[in-house]
Amino acid sequence: MTTPDENKVPAPQGKFAGMPYDWRRPTLAKLKARWWNPDEPRVFTPKTFGWGFDINVYRLLHWKKS
Repeated sequence: MTTPDENKVPAPQGKFAGMPYDWRRPTLAKLKARWWNPDEPRVFTPKTFGWGFDINVYRLLHWKKS
């Protein structure tokens, strides 16, 4: 059983030139939360590891018109 804190995605470590970075070791939970997250409304999410953005593939495949 998971607790609500285990489902939270950690925020990126910081920003440089307006782009997020995170140099911590990627985890499976972080990869899933950034690449396949139905609860995240953004298509571009902070990078799982490194500097820049990842793509939330869930949002690309389940595009909703608002």
